[in-house]
Amino acid sequence: MKNAIIFGVVIGVLSGAWILMMHLLGYTTLTSTSPVEYTSVLIPIIGLYFGVKRYRDVEKNGNITFFEGLQEGFKILFAGGVVAVAFAILYISYVSKGSISDFSGKIFAALLVGVISALAVSLLLMTDSKRVDSTRTQKP
Repeated sequence: MKNAIIFGVVIGVLSGAWILMMHLLGYTTLTSTSPVEYTSVLIPIIGLYFGVKRYRDVEKNGNITFFEGLQEGFKILFAGGVVAVAFAILYISYVSKGSISDFSGKIFAALLVGVISALAVSLLLMTDSKRVDSTRTQKP
């Protein structure tokens, strides 16, 4: 769980910094989406990859199933989502003076990107392609 919290907080803080950076560069993050904002998708993808990879290499001794990777990815996303939403609420309340409904579409899009990224990272990092669950079968 420590691994998930560490990488989740990193993703959340980087996402919050990204929101603030976009504001400081003059992009409004509430009304429209500019093409440069799409690069923010890299934050959860890279964070998930390194988080699940560290979990596989350090805590699971180099072996991980699809569902173990997916479970760790969701833990990371949950921790990162809590931090990122807290940053977004602070941004909306004190910086942009908007409402949460203006930002809700972006939060839903981030959730969708996170789930798809977790699936992709789990598929990429699993070590046993013939086994997707965590039960071990005895070989005869």
